Formats: sequence, C-alpha cells, structure tokens
Amino acid sequence: MKKTLYILAVLTFLITTALPSTSGAIPGEKGKEAALSKQLESISKQTYRYFEDFTDEDTGLTYDAVRTDKEELDPQKHTSPTNIGMYFMSTIAAEESGTLSEDEAISKIQTTLDTLEEMETWNGLYYNWYYTDDGSLMTDWGQFISTVDNGWLSAGLMVAGQAYPELNEQTSELVEAMDYSTLYDPEVGQMHGGYDVAIESLTDHHYGALYTEPRVASYLSIGKGDVPKTHWWEMERTMPAEWDWQSQTPEGYTETYDGIEVFEGHYTYNDQKYVPSWGGSMFEALMPQLVMKEKELGQDALGLNNQRHVDIQIEYAEEQGYEAWGMSPAATPDDYKEFGAAPLGHEGYEDDGTVTPHATFLALEYAPMEAFENIQTLKSFDTYGKYGFKDSVNVETGEVTEAYLALDQGMSIVAIANYLHDGVIRDYFHQDEIGENPEDLLEREEFSIK
Repeated sequence: MKKTLYILAVLTFLITTALPSTSGAIPGEKGKEAALSKQLESISKQTYRYFEDFTDEDTGLTYDAVRTDKEELDPQKHTSPTNIGMYFMSTIAAEESGTLSEDEAISKIQTTLDTLEEMETWNGLYYNWYYTDDGSLMTDWGQFISTVDNGWLSAGLMVAGQAYPELNEQTSELVEAMDYSTLYDPEVGQMHGGYDVAIESLTDHHYGALYTEPRVASYLSIGKGDVPKTHWWEMERTMPAEWDWQSQTPEGYTETYDGIEVFEGHYTYNDQKYVPSWGGSMFEALMPQLVMKEKELGQDALGLNNQRHVDIQIEYAEEQGYEAWGMSPAATPDDYKEFGAAPLGHEGYEDDGTVTPHATFLALEYAPMEAFENIQTLKSFDTYGKYGFKDSVNVETGEVTEAYLALDQGMSIVAIANYLHDGVIRDYFHQDEIGENPEDLLEREEFSIK
C-alpha cells in the first residue's frame, strides 16, 4: 500500500511538471525545484502550528514534546535552553515565510525574553529544564548546566537580536551575561560537557570532537572572547590514530594553526573521505550549519564535510535496502534514542531502520532533489500530521512514532527558511559581531578529505 501511494505521488508529480506552462518555462530540474519550494512552504506553515499550539501564552516557553498516540494529547510541559533558542529562530522563519507578521513575531519573542530575564541561572547560563507554565526550575531532573544547550540558546538570542533591532539590547545583555569561561578547561583547551550545580562539579568528560553539535557553543564562546581562539584547534578532527577503540584507524597529516598542532585525520567509506561525528547522526553533523556559514566559508573543511555526510547517509541507507534515509536521534514509540549511519561515527549509533524527517530538512542545501524524493517517501508512511512530520518511522516495520518534538520541528523550519531565503538565519547569526569575529577559523582550515 505504501509503495502504491508513493508511485501515485511520483506519477502525479511527473504529470504536473510535464504539462506546458503558460509562461513557456521548460519543465525539468527547474520544475522540480519549484515543486520542492512550494511543498516546503506548505510544510513550514504546518510545522509552525506546533509552536503556536504548544507554547505557553504567558511565558512564551514551548513544550519539549507532545505525544499523540493516546485518545488525548500528552504534552510534556517543560523546556530546555535549546528549545527556547529554536523557538526564536522558528518564529523568525515563520515571519520570513509569511506565516506571521513582523509585529506578531516580535510580540512572541518579547514574551519569551521577559521570562528569560526572570529565570534562575548560574553565571548567566541556563539550567537544562524549566517548567513552561511559570519558568521555574525543574529540580526533579537535576540542576545541570549544559554547554551545548546554552550554545543553542545564545545562538537563538543572537539571531533574534539581529532580525529585530528593537530587541537587540535585551538579547545582547542576556548573551553577554552567559559566561562560557566557567565551562572551559584551559589545561586541555576544551569545554566541559557542563556543570552540576547540586554537587558543585564540572563533568569529567569534555567535548573533545570538533564535528558534533556542540561546535556552535565553542564557536560563539570564542566570538564572545570567553575562551581563546586556540580552543578551536584543540578539538579533535579524528581521535589520534593510536586510539584503537575507534571504528576506523584514521589517516591524515598534522598541520599547525595559531601555534597548535592539529591532526587533520579522516575516515573512508566507499572511497569517500570524511571527518566523523561522534555517532554518525545527521543532527550532530548538520545542525550547526543552521547558523554557521560552514558551506560558504568552510569550503575545504566543514562545508565539504557536511556534503560528504549527507552523501554517505543516503548511500548507506540505500545499501541497507531502506526506502528512506535520514538517521538521527529521534523519538521512538516508547522512548527517545540515538540513531546514525554507523560508518560516519567515531563510535556509531544504533541503526534499526528508524529514520527521522528532520534529517531530510537538515540536508536540503546539500541534496535538494534527493530531499524532495525522500519527503514523498516519508509521506507514504503516513508520517505527516497536523503539526507537520511526526518524529520518526521505522522503514523496516512501518511503525510511526506518534510524537512531535520541539527541537526537531524547529530544526526543520529553520532549515527550510535557510533553503528558501538564501541562508537568512545564518546571515542574522553572522551579522552579530560574536558570529562574525571567528569567521577566519572556518575559512583557513583544510580537512584532509579532498
């Protein structure tokens, strides 16, 4: 049945794009691009309904997730710094697409900013979980300060402040107060995973790998001046070749940047060279490029590596015989799990046939036509609902997860906005001096993957 629906969808597309237009346009790639853009506009509007229906009107805080597999909705009425940052950027994206007016977008963001000013912090940094009804600290899940989550809140604040100058003073004050130096370990040159306020202890682990989603926090921490520029070069591209727990023994060479020796290592899959992420997920690889100009500025490094990760995700899924591609952490029918294309990771995440739609949208700017086809396939699994795409589907069993996650809905909307509006969210991020200051780090590096 699913394959029949997919074939019908493809036939409909081919028929409609083959019809001559009154303007005399020639069908083909341009016709597909137009069809993709039209579909993305519709998906964006539908997806933003999540934020309209599941954001507390008084606090402006968005629910973390909503499960819909029961007779009644099961909203998770807590939120994180990442969710708040994604809400800012999603609201700006909605205004760019015409879903909201500028006044409506500003009003929504203003409500959240006023709440943020009253929420409990540690050195200006936000805890991992707050209740959405009043912004109070959710202590029963601990009192953890997450480096990566604060990075995404800072990024959202920076984008909001540039999109709407009337908010800039307020957003800038909040970002300036977020002191990332308290999470930095100068002895190893890396960021700790976070800080547990209850036991007054930094985590034992560091964010040692460059090619994971915390690189946004590292980048803007450097841009703020909270940590030295050398921090960027102290992170690992691959782990040293002698670390034999890795999924591959990396090859490469050593380069020196700003006095720091950097092992420019890579892995190889089917003759394609790439720098791995931790688990091989699309989210680790491509979430940062929602705000960082990696494709534009890092053509020989991060941008090129992003392309390789998209290509290999697609190739890997095809080799596994999956009807759709896009492996990344996602909700499952009874939990939340990390998924990835195993060869792409230092230590690859699980792969059981589960794919998540947000991965397709993250890949838009690197594989637009493949993304267009994947969207049709995902829809054939009945994954599209009232709030856009549901969070995941197992393409082996056909089981759909009846849930929506604020993070994943946000990544999807922001990725669509960047694709349709020439990187608008990235432009806002880099217009802020914090985003502009470290741009040379993206430009100068060359990975060993050409």
